[in-house]
Amino acid sequence: MKYIGLFFLGLLISISSFAQGQIKWMKFEEAIAANSSNPKMIIVDVYTDWCGWCKKMDSETFTDSKVVDYINKNFYAVKLNAEDTQRTFEFMGKTYNEAQMAAAMRVNSYPNFVIIEPKLQNIAQLPGYRQPQQFLAGLDELLEKAFRIKP
Repeated sequence: MKYIGLFFLGLLISISSFAQGQIKWMKFEEAIAANSSNPKMIIVDVYTDWCGWCKKMDSETFTDSKVVDYINKNFYAVKLNAEDTQRTFEFMGKTYNEAQMAAAMRVNSYPNFVIIEPKLQNIAQLPGYRQPQQFLAGLDELLEKAFRIKP
């Protein structure tokens, strides 16, 4: 009985530590709502189900502890499927599905990372697969060039 309790305690600890090491992904409308009460940059990972490089970003870059910490600290993180025409949401008085939102943001390659500033007026894109260090450097450069924000 003692070993069963220790097993479940170890399982609980490993699950909670694993959950802490993940990006807190949101739906687009959840990030917009969170931004209205606590303004923050929004990063949108625009992907497709068939995109191999998107899957590589998920398994390698988005599991890196430095990337996870940086994104969770500085952004509301959103996953947006560029081919999903079923799920709809409201944004700035219009109804969009995920595919329409990807098109409205002028995304035409995958993976693509759209950065939206807190006032929701300006966006910038960081297209393509990147390893963790390259991804962080690309984000820093994009923020400085597009929004004049020094990370």
